[in-house]
Amino acid sequence: MHLKYYCDDIDNVLSTVGGTSSGLTEGEAANRLASNGKNKLAEGKKDSLAKRFAAQLADPMIIILLVAAIVSGVTSYFSGESIADVFIILFVVIVNSILGVYQENKAEKAIEALQQMAAATTKVLRDGKIAIVKSEDLVVGDVVLLEAGDAVPADGRVLESASLQIEEAPLTGESVPVSKYPEAIGLGDQSDVPLGDRKNMVYMGSTVVYGRGSAVITGTGMDTEMGKIADALTQAKEGQTPLQMQLSQLSKILTYLVLGICAVIFAVGALREGSFNGPMLLDTFMVAVSLAVAAIPEGLVAVVTIVLSVGVTNMSRKNAIIRRLTAVETLGCAQIICSDKTGTLTQNKMTVVDDFTPDTALLATAMALCSDAELNEDGSVTGEPTEAALVAWANKLGLSKDQLRIDAPRVGEAPFDSMRKMMSTVHLHSDGSVIQYTKGAPDEVLKKCTHILKDGQVHPLTEAAREEVLAANKNMADRALRVLAAAKRTYAAQPESFEPDALERDLCLIGLTGMIDPVRPEVKAAIDKCRTAGIRPIMITGDHIDTAIAIATELGILTEDTTAMPGSALNDMSDEEFERQFRQISVYARVQPEHKVRIVNAWRKAGYVTAMTGDGVNDAPSIKSADIGVGMGITGTDVTKNVADMVLADDNFATIVSAVEEGRRIYDNIRKVIQFLLSSNMSEVISIFTATLLGFTILRPVHLLWINLVTDSIPAMALGLEKAEPNLMERSARSPKDGIFAGGMGVDIAYQGIMVTLLTLAAYFIGHFMEAGVWEITNSADGMTMAFLTMSMAEVFHSLNMRSRRGSIFTLKTTNLILNLAAVASLALTTLVIYVPFLAEAFSFEHISFSEYAVALVLAVCVIPIVELVKLLQRRAGTRA
Repeated sequence: MHLKYYCDDIDNVLSTVGGTSSGLTEGEAANRLASNGKNKLAEGKKDSLAKRFAAQLADPMIIILLVAAIVSGVTSYFSGESIADVFIILFVVIVNSILGVYQENKAEKAIEALQQMAAATTKVLRDGKIAIVKSEDLVVGDVVLLEAGDAVPADGRVLESASLQIEEAPLTGESVPVSKYPEAIGLGDQSDVPLGDRKNMVYMGSTVVYGRGSAVITGTGMDTEMGKIADALTQAKEGQTPLQMQLSQLSKILTYLVLGICAVIFAVGALREGSFNGPMLLDTFMVAVSLAVAAIPEGLVAVVTIVLSVGVTNMSRKNAIIRRLTAVETLGCAQIICSDKTGTLTQNKMTVVDDFTPDTALLATAMALCSDAELNEDGSVTGEPTEAALVAWANKLGLSKDQLRIDAPRVGEAPFDSMRKMMSTVHLHSDGSVIQYTKGAPDEVLKKCTHILKDGQVHPLTEAAREEVLAANKNMADRALRVLAAAKRTYAAQPESFEPDALERDLCLIGLTGMIDPVRPEVKAAIDKCRTAGIRPIMITGDHIDTAIAIATELGILTEDTTAMPGSALNDMSDEEFERQFRQISVYARVQPEHKVRIVNAWRKAGYVTAMTGDGVNDAPSIKSADIGVGMGITGTDVTKNVADMVLADDNFATIVSAVEEGRRIYDNIRKVIQFLLSSNMSEVISIFTATLLGFTILRPVHLLWINLVTDSIPAMALGLEKAEPNLMERSARSPKDGIFAGGMGVDIAYQGIMVTLLTLAAYFIGHFMEAGVWEITNSADGMTMAFLTMSMAEVFHSLNMRSRRGSIFTLKTTNLILNLAAVASLALTTLVIYVPFLAEAFSFEHISFSEYAVALVLAVCVIPIVELVKLLQRRAGTRA
């Protein structure tokens, strides 16, 4: 049961945890430590290098290759032929697996990073005295003492607060420190209080930035909010990417195809021989192996891995660092991007954007001097974000805090506290005059004012003037600005008392400032690009709903037909109700970690490929649950980076959109590669099958392996590097349910495979006729050599066709130099195999004449005009790619 300590008064909390305000005794603490365990997070399991390598080998495509290698090795042994093809296949498998392990070699370090965020030692009351103990030895009921700079070691309920402010960004995602106080929180009409609003609780992993206080520990180890996140991380499941699913589907299809081919070949062989005997079985088995080698695209696995790896390099140049190879392709089909607000959509830098005052310079001076933020030599500001914004604003107006402090040094102060909601500082001028500046919440400061600055003069604060100030305050607040008021008071000499009650009265209001964390300038265009590309952005933030709505409206995330929802409303909503409504919600505010996971899972369950961004520890479970987890490189915690598939080096939403575009290009190219390789393999299968039925040998297994690994794979790799087509980000996001042959690819593979088969058969018979002078069906060395040359070069020329699945290659405005070089290299290597004597002998080739060579090349070139004609008809018919 989850106890709501924040709703109870201090006495009840101490009673519940079995503690006192003076802490536990050493004996009681030791007993609790022995029974409840240490204040540590559970260790996460890591996969060994061998296990990760084995996981690479478990890929269905790899398994098919290994089976093909074993079968080929056995048949080569019995027939006394070379087993070079076995070593070639094994080399491809090993290189691919090493590439995969190398790219994904960073083991899960999320739990370790969570542990490192915990404090090493803590000041605690034991036996009524202050003691320093290891944080891992803390127990429920301990009273810990906290001051600025301390890391909070466990979850606790605040007992005392002297202006205690804690930054809870790792848990809530919001960088503005939270003021803490000991009073109980009333639920009102809510069923619970969001994590970010529990002002009387402290949480493991957060940091004290101001003031001091004490708290009684209410939860340690895995019972903390951080522990819940660690537990959620271990439970979050990673699903297969769309590409992995499609390659698995392809593997099944190829497996059934190979088995079917073998069965048909055995049946045809038996019918031809009239009986089963040893020679027939061996011959038929050899043909079946040839067909198996022909059907399996040996280079596909390696080509896909290399294309993805090159994509990783390209993305890193654009500030997107990919940690998981397959995430590159998954990005290409992202349909939903759930983004954190602070730092990703906005600049994570509070900035003064509006003011209400007759004297801007005086207002800026008051705000800068009445703050503890410091101006650095490089113009940056160190301090609490709100105060840093005020000092930066003054500096921008030419009012350096360093100079202001020299002119009017601080001689006294009444520090900020959450009850008064203001602070005051007293300054001495060189002429001996004394001025006090007070800044704080407008409604509270206004209560202390009797005068107002107007037209450079001090006037009594009339009701009309008060209404004018309140109207200005409301105007800024309605725009989700954080509003602060500044007032002054002058003295002839230093006041005798610096107590708040003595200083904060009879003030003169100077004016108001409005500040906000402004949106990144490039994000609006990126959001528009998302819309055009059929991608829907969703904002999920720990900030207040008014601020979230203002930013989301400005960026175009929140539209007329969508709504915003606070996390508290999400708590009260059943899963069934949420499933009915989540499509209408574009903004979630004041959310907790479990909300983020719930939102991501709702979209995924509905069949949408979902990306989730985040930087805090609170984002880690949802990032791991998403199809694409995106961590922040600058503000992100180690925990988040370690579970992310991609890390943004610049924390910029626009970088995600660039990465999506790169992902689409890569997936587009992988589909082109698959179509190219499968149409090539289909031509090999049909050629072998037809020749077997007609009773002659058109190509041997070693010829097919050469075509698959050299004349197919080299151009395929180059094809994978093709630049993006112009309309890439104008297409709708593809559905992850689309099969491998979606968009008419199955038909394209079929007709292109048949086309190359017909050209190859034509080359075989023409070759035999040019050598023997007769048209007949028989085994022919010349025919085999010409068939090999035509098929090899037809594949190379066909790779040029595949630069665009629907567009004419003669209208493409870009060139693929690597593909052109690959085509030349394939032609050169194929020519060498035919004409270098020892290679020709190894491949059983005949030395063909120049005229035969030319005829074979002319037949191969025919693939370009034929495919161009079909593409023209497809474009006119409106067939999508």
